[in-house]
Amino acid sequence: MEQIAIETKSKRYSLVLGDGALQLLPQQLKALPRSISNILIVTDEIVEKLYLSKLVSILSDEYKIYTHTVPSGEKAKSFEQYYACQSAALTYGLDRDSVIIAFGGGVVGDLAGFVAATFMRGIRYIQVPTTLLAHDSAVGGKVAINHPLGKNMIGAFHQPEAVIYDISLLKSLPEKEMRSGFAEVIKHALIKDADFYHWLKEHIRNLNDLQGEKLQYCIKKGIQIKADIVREDEKETGIRAHLNFGHTLGHALESELGYGSITHGDAVALGMLFAIWLSEKEYDTLGYREFVSWFERYGFPISIPNHLEAARLLEKMKSDKKAKAGNVHMVLLKDIGHVQIKPFENQQLLAFIQQFSQLQSMK
Repeated sequence: MEQIAIETKSKRYSLVLGDGALQLLPQQLKALPRSISNILIVTDEIVEKLYLSKLVSILSDEYKIYTHTVPSGEKAKSFEQYYACQSAALTYGLDRDSVIIAFGGGVVGDLAGFVAATFMRGIRYIQVPTTLLAHDSAVGGKVAINHPLGKNMIGAFHQPEAVIYDISLLKSLPEKEMRSGFAEVIKHALIKDADFYHWLKEHIRNLNDLQGEKLQYCIKKGIQIKADIVREDEKETGIRAHLNFGHTLGHALESELGYGSITHGDAVALGMLFAIWLSEKEYDTLGYREFVSWFERYGFPISIPNHLEAARLLEKMKSDKKAKAGNVHMVLLKDIGHVQIKPFENQQLLAFIQQFSQLQSMK
């Protein structure tokens, strides 16, 4: 079992990582400075069937437990599900001494965290991730829901009290969800740690390698990179924007295709390939074709679907939180671990999206 300290300007909390970490949740709850009146566990339909009874049994001897289940997938990050969670919190009589437990993947963590951030102007919550993808979203305090016009556009910064990451819960994940989470692991290596990038290429030859000690190491390294950045820039006024590498186009793809039609990780992977291709054009340092071969090895998409229009994607990118004064600011790489944020005029970026869309069809 490993413990990682997450520090921001507003809070310091612990992340417990390892096989069986769920059993340490009561200990983390007892360590909170104020007593707990009751607990609301927010989970999704899949995690409810697999693990909810286990979590309830761990906690029910000492706490009054309520549960609320939302649909699985990105559709849960909606106004309707946010309202339903708030209604559940009110119905169950949660108060300022209550704790919400986000028990699921990144979607549940974002939704439940936003509920906690806004219920009675903010109550405590704990992240209990059940996916590899959530190694990114569970740390750092960004919580949000989606709008049809943009992903994560309605949200807040609200740090959890703790993160309990039991990697045994990841054993039930299908391959596409492991691949989705691995995209964020790759992202962390590319923006911050060249040694970790080379380790990934050598040790994770395919997705079957994501288990045991290798899986735990990937999660630990990804979390440490994220934590280092968040420590320096909690509310994305500076280098935290580096974490958006691959997300500008990635979020546009998710929105344009329909949330849930493509996994977040697949969309981000394609967004990273676009950013790498653009970086190579700007700085002439990265081997784009090598990255295409590497991503293909894991089954990531390597081309924009033919039916998507470049102009529509550009409009989605312009509505992204990272756009400024109508111009898209792309997170690029001068080299592995060396990030550069560069603004592009609309027509220039549109031409680049069109060129990139044609690349794989020309192979």
